[in-house]
Amino acid sequence: MSFATDGDYNATLQSEDAAETASDASHEARWYAVQVASGCEKRVKTNLEQRIQTFDVAEKILQVEIPHTPAVKIRKDGSRQHTEEKVFPGYVLVRMMMDDDTWQVVRNTSHVINFVGAEQKRGTGKGRGHVKPVPLSYTEVERIFKQTSEQEPVVKIDMATGDKIVVLSGPFKDFEGEVIEVSPERSKLKALLSIFGRDTPVELEFNQVQKQS
Repeated sequence: MSFATDGDYNATLQSEDAAETASDASHEARWYAVQVASGCEKRVKTNLEQRIQTFDVAEKILQVEIPHTPAVKIRKDGSRQHTEEKVFPGYVLVRMMMDDDTWQVVRNTSHVINFVGAEQKRGTGKGRGHVKPVPLSYTEVERIFKQTSEQEPVVKIDMATGDKIVVLSGPFKDFEGEVIEVSPERSKLKALLSIFGRDTPVELEFNQVQKQS
């Protein structure tokens, strides 16, 4: 499977693509990956769901999903913010019966770049070909949704090994040092601080330090 995008096609090329997808139409709904503009996943989902109702294809375009996994973001004060992270940034998954109508509804949604599929080379000319949508395999779909439902929250913090920090509170206040270990699950880190002229590893709470720019 290749991830490809198309440019501006003329009407002839568009009709050829639609005809090809229509010829492969199946009564069985399959999951397809759709590439969208970066940061526009939610907007595409909302717009596409509206278009499904407008064009009366709800019986053929059944589901639009943006797979997420849980995450916990550690704030500077040490508090935890529960959030979600996209599994595939820049992509939306659509469960649909592929035919001329459904292809047009999805493909012409604002901020949609293209279906993920196999790029078909043009018979003549130097331009790029068009993309024939290829459904995700059943195994791949199962893996994706199993991951989103079973994965434990990933703890995120804006701190990494090698970062320079300054201590804000505690017995080492105003000391500067370098992070040597980060333990998000414990909300702690280890940093090398210069104490009595010697680099000494010290364990600190996240909310005790600030990263230096």
